[in-house]
Amino acid sequence: MNFISILYGLFLLSVLGIYWSVTQQKLRLWTLLIASLVFYASFQVHYIPLLLALVFINFRLGQELGKKTTSEPQTLDWELSNEEWQFAIDWNRRRLKLLWLGIVLNIFLLLGFKYLLPLLRFFLPSLVTSFTDSFTLIAPLGISFFTFECIAYLVDVYRGAPPTQEFLLFATYKFFFAKLISGPITRFHNLANQFKNLRVLTPDIVAEGLWLIARGAVKKGIFADHLGVFVDLCFGNLQRAGSTDLWLATFAYGFQLYLDFSGYVDIARGSALLFGLVLPENFDFPYFSTSIADFWRRWHITLGDWLRNYLYFPLGGSRQGLDRTCLNLMIVMLIAGIWHGAALGFVVWGVYHGIALAVHRFTDAISDRFEDLENFWQQPLGIVLAWLLTQFMVFTSWIWFRLPNLEDSSLVFQRLWGFSADEQFAQKVYIHALSTSQYQLAMSLIILTVVMAGAYIFNRILKLQFNWPVKLVFVPLCFYSVWLLAPEGSLPYIYFDF
Repeated sequence: MNFISILYGLFLLSVLGIYWSVTQQKLRLWTLLIASLVFYASFQVHYIPLLLALVFINFRLGQELGKKTTSEPQTLDWELSNEEWQFAIDWNRRRLKLLWLGIVLNIFLLLGFKYLLPLLRFFLPSLVTSFTDSFTLIAPLGISFFTFECIAYLVDVYRGAPPTQEFLLFATYKFFFAKLISGPITRFHNLANQFKNLRVLTPDIVAEGLWLIARGAVKKGIFADHLGVFVDLCFGNLQRAGSTDLWLATFAYGFQLYLDFSGYVDIARGSALLFGLVLPENFDFPYFSTSIADFWRRWHITLGDWLRNYLYFPLGGSRQGLDRTCLNLMIVMLIAGIWHGAALGFVVWGVYHGIALAVHRFTDAISDRFEDLENFWQQPLGIVLAWLLTQFMVFTSWIWFRLPNLEDSSLVFQRLWGFSADEQFAQKVYIHALSTSQYQLAMSLIILTVVMAGAYIFNRILKLQFNWPVKLVFVPLCFYSVWLLAPEGSLPYIYFDF
């Protein structure tokens, strides 16, 4: 069920009608859970029992982790008897074992689908082929987001957050269709509080929800998919593409990835808002970052928060000196690369970002010692230079992301300078397929950058927003534009693969 389709529109309207026609919280939760299961079944119905089992296991582990050690929680440590002390120590050890059991279980499931299956296909192709004759052996959609949310819940409960005693509430949180497949990664307690204290719909909330859905549809249906057509043609014909084509495809893919993923999140957040729920922001104009650290505070924000809270800080964060901080950053970004996929290109991408973050830390440390250097990075020339270096690093790193096969990505890097395109490539891609030219395509990317810069100035610097009547005017215009201008046969969402 594609987010940009008439079917999804009818599905959303139907669920909204039932959801707001009932008044009891439990009935609303059942409505959302059943609707979410139907939504997921439209993609992969055979994985629903597995995910339900995973939800129940994490629910029970959370309950066990949250049990109190004594009946008098306010008792002072020095008033405890030796038996109570021993009980508390043994219980804390058991809680730690339960936490690790939950983490290992979730990670094993994630790595099993993302890494074990590719290894089996490589080493035992006949076994996998015979097994898949009756069962499609691919990773469940959204498994990465699903497991990360489960781990976050268990760690939060271990740290002292109250566990839920309502399986229906927990299952609805996990399966909520707006965020189920590609996030944003949402913490349980935040969404659970919203379920229990539902916001009343007002005209401005409805307008904001519809505007987010319409804006996301434009990002994905018009901009991302048109760019994706060129990216697929260019990266699918590496032997014939020239250096200019590869540079254009590299920048086009960077924009495609951002517009595709942020468009999905906009639709997800807009859909949730119509149910009175607020999902977290996931993007904050990342391509206007002036450092790689700032980029990761603005790109895939919920993943960055997860990596900081549940990996970087437990490793020691920046509390143990510069060398250890850089090592922690490298470990975190390596795991971020592995999280995205099994191919070596994702590992290289993660290491590349880890190195960039470490270099940024060293640069900051050096700048702190030299006042002139620190002042330079705060002047207009230094800001522009920092922005150019950051975006050059980010966009070139997307090559490994788009072509995780190292043979393909290495070929692109080898041909970024001094290679001319095959004559047939230029004719088939630019003339026959796209009806444009290299120059026009480059100008389109520049115009897109200017439009994004205008939106950045409008929102971040001037702090301006459309009022809700204006948003309602733009909503049908956006949907009509998508219907009129979107390419035939919409491309799948990129982050569905992760």
